[in-house]
Amino acid sequence: MAHNVPVESRVDAQRTVSAELPIDLAGTLAPLRRGGSDPCHTTTRDGAHWHASRMPTGPVTYRLTQAGPRAVAARAWGPGAAEFVERLPHMLCLDEDLSDFTPTHPKIVEAHRRFPGLRMLRTGLIFEALAPAVLEQRVHTVSARASWRRLVWKFGDSAPGPTPKPMRVPPDAHTWRHIPSWEYHRANVDPQRSKTIVLAARMADKLEQAADLDPAAAAERLQLVPGIGVWTAAEIAQRALGDPDALSVGDFHLAAIVGWTLLGRPIDDETMVDYLEPLRPHRYRAVRLLEISGQARKPKFGPRTPLVDITGI
Repeated sequence: MAHNVPVESRVDAQRTVSAELPIDLAGTLAPLRRGGSDPCHTTTRDGAHWHASRMPTGPVTYRLTQAGPRAVAARAWGPGAAEFVERLPHMLCLDEDLSDFTPTHPKIVEAHRRFPGLRMLRTGLIFEALAPAVLEQRVHTVSARASWRRLVWKFGDSAPGPTPKPMRVPPDAHTWRHIPSWEYHRANVDPQRSKTIVLAARMADKLEQAADLDPAAAAERLQLVPGIGVWTAAEIAQRALGDPDALSVGDFHLAAIVGWTLLGRPIDDETMVDYLEPLRPHRYRAVRLLEISGQARKPKFGPRTPLVDITGI
């Protein structure tokens, strides 16, 4: 079976990229993974990061490894392999300019010192980031990731190449658009979220063009879809557009986490936006630094997002 084929064989494309500044591969790629059982992403004991995706030229499975503090080695399989390795520096934002990132809060300063290789992500794949972001609207992360797994396993395609375990390429927009309503229901996706995905799928070509726009124009384009607001647009921009300022305003936990971490008290969205304003255009970068440094915290009390199961209705 393909899953027993050595990693070195049948490589369709490979490349090693390097940069003047460090590259923290694990921290940079983390937002791509939708939970520990994501059918599109896995890591192996040798430190390799495997991901299945759908490039404009076709499906691809890629394997990325840290090849030194400032280098990443890539191997890719499938029709989209050549395009993927060509775009890899763009995806890892190796062209980023951090000269204007001058945080003053000691915790952010320390996190940046410890993790200078954190990069943003710029996959350029709008709809691939959109579908799971919509699934995560207004529900517990556990529920959203279970919905993602069910739908991708059923409607995605087998990942090309010698994957370390069975993996799936996420469905394309055409497939998402034509998933029957009862399949969304069985996956515990309510009609409002499924309708948003279907509407976005109908506009997929126009939405994909947002990858070529500046951040403000891209957010405006994404929010043309009924059901996509500031939060969802930011979640897409964080993964597809490499936007270091894509702050997830409206997140159930983020304002409280920022407040407790940086101020020692909870705050609301409006206060968070005001407080982080001096960090613009790197507000999301600051949040990611707090996350990967382990400093982001919130006391374990107060209301939690409820686990809701609609499959029995």
